[in-house]
Amino acid sequence: MITQYLEKVYAGFLGMNIGIRLGAPVEPSIWTYDRIQNTYGDIHDYVKDYKNFAADDDVNGPVYFLRSLIDDAYNRELTPQDVAKAWLNYAREGVGMFWWGGYGISTEHTAYLNLKHGIKAPQSGSIEQNGSVLAEQIGGQIFIDTWGFTNPDNPQKAADYGQIAASVSHDGNALYGARFICAAISRAFVSSDVLDIIQTALKQIPETCTYRAVVEAVLTYHNENPDRWRDCYKYLRDEWGYDKYPGVCHIIPNAGVCAMALLYGAGKFDRSIEIATMAGWDTDCNAGNVGSILGVCCGLSGIPEKYRSPINDGIVLSGISGYLNNLNVPCYAKHVAALGYHLAGEKIPEDLQEFLDNPNKIHFDFDLPGSTHNIRLSDTFLCSTRNSTEVACKGTGSLCILLDRFVRGDQCRVFYKPFYTREDFSDERYSPVFSPTVYSGQTLSVMLYLDQWNGNETPGAAPYIRTCHDGCIHMGGYTKLVQHQWINICYKIPDTKGDVIDEVGIILEGYSPAKFKTLGRVFLDEFTISGKSDYTIDTGRQVKNFNSITPFSTDHGAWDLYNKTLNLLSIEPAFAYCGDYYSRNYELTATIVPHHGTGGVLVFRALGAMRGYLAGFTASGKAGILINDFGFRELASCDYPWKYEQPYSMKVVCKDSEFSLFIDGTRLLTVNDSTFTHGMWGCGLKDAGRSSFSGFHLHEL
Repeated sequence: MITQYLEKVYAGFLGMNIGIRLGAPVEPSIWTYDRIQNTYGDIHDYVKDYKNFAADDDVNGPVYFLRSLIDDAYNRELTPQDVAKAWLNYAREGVGMFWWGGYGISTEHTAYLNLKHGIKAPQSGSIEQNGSVLAEQIGGQIFIDTWGFTNPDNPQKAADYGQIAASVSHDGNALYGARFICAAISRAFVSSDVLDIIQTALKQIPETCTYRAVVEAVLTYHNENPDRWRDCYKYLRDEWGYDKYPGVCHIIPNAGVCAMALLYGAGKFDRSIEIATMAGWDTDCNAGNVGSILGVCCGLSGIPEKYRSPINDGIVLSGISGYLNNLNVPCYAKHVAALGYHLAGEKIPEDLQEFLDNPNKIHFDFDLPGSTHNIRLSDTFLCSTRNSTEVACKGTGSLCILLDRFVRGDQCRVFYKPFYTREDFSDERYSPVFSPTVYSGQTLSVMLYLDQWNGNETPGAAPYIRTCHDGCIHMGGYTKLVQHQWINICYKIPDTKGDVIDEVGIILEGYSPAKFKTLGRVFLDEFTISGKSDYTIDTGRQVKNFNSITPFSTDHGAWDLYNKTLNLLSIEPAFAYCGDYYSRNYELTATIVPHHGTGGVLVFRALGAMRGYLAGFTASGKAGILINDFGFRELASCDYPWKYEQPYSMKVVCKDSEFSLFIDGTRLLTVNDSTFTHGMWGCGLKDAGRSSFSGFHLHEL
């Protein structure tokens, strides 16, 4: 594998998200080139400060559609239908993931509905099916960056896989865009010459296509006019502008912007994404693609801290799994790099294999240069953080926390955020939904090292969690830190009484009096959450957020909260999902009250909208266990005279390949099936009806 492969994947993924975040505020078409220039002038930093940057389709697609490699094509060549399955499985229809702008208007919405109605990929995205205008919009190149990341120094394979993925929704020049961007990313792993990167990528698309023509036109213009990118933009606008390419957001004008930004940015990461943003048109898409290429090319050292710091290694997604929507960038980079080794036919390094084998283990080691793992502070006046290679418990890095003049009683929370609500965001881009990534019953372990410069008492550290809806701090006992020694802080996370956890970490407290203010550093390493969870979800404590109900991700149906219960009304199959996406063996208990229709079911080992199991009331007078594998199939059923308006205590036990359904304490059905070995839990209706759900309890076995 190439030198520093993992670091370059990390830099590329960071670069993509930095570009997206920079371009997003001026993405709407009302932000013309002239308005951007008149409002912001020459951009040299983010133009908007977000509490947390909400989800964006330009990262949803690269992350979720890559899962087709994990779910279906891990040990064989990728096909368009593999990626199509990821579309159907990981999207909540009509909400999040991408732009649901209407059939025949939004290319992605059109492709999704084609797939849903049985039109397979690549026909689902073809010009024959949808027409050239719809098929050649920009989405062909904005959902494919990860295929470049997983095929380093292999432009041909990167381009082939990018085209396969893009063909689900696009065709024609949009496929050439996918090939070009993926090949450019792949080449960037081994080349620092932007012209070489572009020329290599051009070899992966036809000589006579329009996409190649616009890139070559920019190359020619740049060769003759190498200094003034704004003049090049005016040339693009006049010769290749939106007025010549119909649809909402055609790929050709934006391809010109990407080429222009790469060339006039002269190999500099920051200037390249800034040009891509200032040029207008599809700013977040263009800056994101350029950021991927230049992130890989320039590496971590080439990304300015002013752009990297606000990302803080945390990305929010808007797929169907609230657990997967909370993405930690260094951990994800390791996962992607492991897949890259696998695709290359090389042995996966042991530390990366760990991320494939135990994807739900939270382990932050801070070894990647500059990594922070989205660790946050409650008080940025008393404390600040940075990555450090000066002291490490294991590996090469740690998180350095500066204690700046603590006095007795001063406190600062240092924490990881496992759950978000609407209040954590400035806007509602793509409606992200969340399930916690940390639960009661698990154990926090963290290593701390004190380097104190001043103060007559060493500070203390206490582990803690914060429950979301009541804002209460639950903490273990304080431990005094020891100068120049690593100490381990452990904490078994207590029962949250039905609330969810939105902070987990340590509280640092000063003990020195005012005249001996504490100054110094605490190094944090080996931050780990492990162990089996055991928790309840009290529906009476939840709220409506982002077209859903905390902490669930709802798909189809009308969901609401009243009488302290979760209520569903639907004319079709509709489900709510929660929990650890990678949970294997567990007992799930809840109370179901059928009001009308088919009764209600519990969902278990769900891997998305199209994969999982369900058990409960499946028809009038019937109980059953079913599998959903892109269509429902009954595994077992029995007669059961359930009645409307009567509460039923329902329990599902899944252990290895054996599943049992209990109702009111009586075991009704037991089946064996090994199709799905892990997944989320939830509830819902298999067919039309109205039901209420409450009293959820999950106990891992």
